[in-house]
Amino acid sequence: MRHLSKSQFKPKALEIMRSVEQGKGSVIITDHGKPVLELRPYDDNKVDPRQCLAGSVAEYVDPLEPVADNDWEAVGDSA
Repeated sequence: MRHLSKSQFKPKALEIMRSVEQGKGSVIITDHGKPVLELRPYDDNKVDPRQCLAGSVAEYVDPLEPVADNDWEAVGDSA
């Protein structure tokens, strides 16, 4: 993935867009060294986000039941 400043991108915008269209990678456009835009090929493969999550729930028991402090694995000692 290439990084270009806005000033580097502007004079070669069409050339850069053609290279991205041809599958030569994405381009990150920066402003004062900070990434602000990503130029990448359009992906019309629409995937339902719920399909991505299908099968990812390990256990679904009483989802409305209150959770106690000692039920959390990451609870630290707050005292």
